[in-house]
Amino acid sequence: MTWDESLFLAINGLAGQSAVADYFFLQMGSRSTLYLPGACAIVYWIWTNKREALLAGPVLGAAVGLTDFFGGQLKWVFERVRPCRALTEAVKIEPSGCGGLFSFPSNHAANTAALAAFLHVLYPRSGWITWPIVAVVGFSRVFIGAHYVTDVLGGWMLGGVIGGGTAWALLQWPRFRMKMESVVPSAEEAEVRS
Repeated sequence: MTWDESLFLAINGLAGQSAVADYFFLQMGSRSTLYLPGACAIVYWIWTNKREALLAGPVLGAAVGLTDFFGGQLKWVFERVRPCRALTEAVKIEPSGCGGLFSFPSNHAANTAALAAFLHVLYPRSGWITWPIVAVVGFSRVFIGAHYVTDVLGGWMLGGVIGGGTAWALLQWPRFRMKMESVVPSAEEAEVRS
């Protein structure tokens, strides 16, 4: 047995011990769980910095979409069977099975890491909120038996590179963080002009 399988079984072995923990970690893998917090975050972003949100929001969506696409394609390159299908000792708590056939990389981990890395590059203080969510989602994928730890780590790397790289590229665009010029000149500007 590899270290990855041993670590998987140690974490996945916690599943089925508590109905509350099982429910919580199942919900962390559900996209609908993040809809309300995501909608609140978008509203807050628009409220605090409408121009930046309207410019960066679609770029963020594209970065997450690209991450999801590449993650899905990489699954067919590596063809690593999910642990819930490959290991008889795996605890399965998902009512609908354990997802698709292949597991590397974890798209849940990749997508959340892309979002967190993107926001962290643009707004470094956002990391104390986004990275713990990334960690919990990644842990949940192992807990429920859908992924090995290395699937999650690979997803984090993929998402971090795409999300962080996209945000870095956006910051290189000079007009992104350009301040709007005031229509009314300041007293100093009026003095210089006269």
